[in-house]
Amino acid sequence: MNTELNIQLAQAVTFALNGEWDQAHKIAQESNDAMACWIHAVLHKIEGDESNSRYWYARTQAKYEDYPDANVELRAIAKLLD
Repeated sequence: MNTELNIQLAQAVTFALNGEWDQAHKIAQESNDAMACWIHAVLHKIEGDESNSRYWYARTQAKYEDYPDANVELRAIAKLLD
């Protein structure tokens, strides 16, 4: 069963996959939940801000190097949120 946070985070992933970085970022930065931090990390990876991305990855179980393709990573996150 999806929690309200999972629903919001799934929306952030959808925004990110559709190229709506700002909308996705607004949602991801509202929570300190590990999944939100992971999404936040991927968004900064997409943005090309490696140091900020690594900062957010440090708050998750994931690593910057785990997924070379951010879209593949976002789809993996979406499956976990489903």
